[in-house]
Amino acid sequence: MVSVPAPPLTVPKNPSTGLVQELFGIPIAAVTMEDALARVEEAITRRERLQIGVVNAAKIVNMRRDTMLREDVLSSDVIYADGMAVVWASRLLGRPLPERVAGIDLMKNILARGAQKGWRVFCLGATDEVLDLAAKRMQADYPGIAIVGRQHGYFSGAEEEAVARTIADTRPDVLFVAMTSPKKENFLARWSGLIAAPVCHGVGGSFDVLAGKVERAPEAWQRLGLEWLYRVKQEPRRLWRRYLVTNTLFCGMVVSHLLRDRRPAR
Repeated sequence: MVSVPAPPLTVPKNPSTGLVQELFGIPIAAVTMEDALARVEEAITRRERLQIGVVNAAKIVNMRRDTMLREDVLSSDVIYADGMAVVWASRLLGRPLPERVAGIDLMKNILARGAQKGWRVFCLGATDEVLDLAAKRMQADYPGIAIVGRQHGYFSGAEEEAVARTIADTRPDVLFVAMTSPKKENFLARWSGLIAAPVCHGVGGSFDVLAGKVERAPEAWQRLGLEWLYRVKQEPRRLWRRYLVTNTLFCGMVVSHLLRDRRPAR
């Protein structure tokens, strides 16, 4: 079978990024969910590259000690605040973000709009079982969406190029990547040019939620910024130490920046 080359993508010379707030050296888009969704549609319509990055408290902490992760996140065309802790920190530091743009919520909104527009979606990451269940859920909830391919996330570095070429051959409008950090960011940084999907969005554990393998926190917990605690409640042995460390370090970063900003200039 002869593969049809993907339409060429362009990178806008003067992208309309809107207001950006710099937090901990990270340029985070100060936009609403509707703004983010409009930018996705614009990228697909114009065939312009839009690599989406999201950060929460844990990832911001890890970016300070993982240079490659930091570089790969900063290579994104736009970065959104995935966690409420980041939004609260932005307001404490006088660089307010209007709202949280959670990766899973953006994914669902992309699927909803894509169902109306007939967008082509490729799903990358998780296990074959989870992928199968997640794809079935997407097609049931968003019947107009076209799932043009899927690939589990447990491939080696030597297999990366073949995976990227497989994705490119399906000519997706949107690539959802559900792999852990920093593998997700590293993969997109290396291969987004070859894949040539207008929109690449790292969605973390969203496929597990769609597949029913992981229960997402109720909205009340989300509003209180306690999604992390709800996850710990589900997998305490695996997650309690990770969140205790990263949350403590993130609070320390916020306090450090508050004290620095209030220190009188000499």
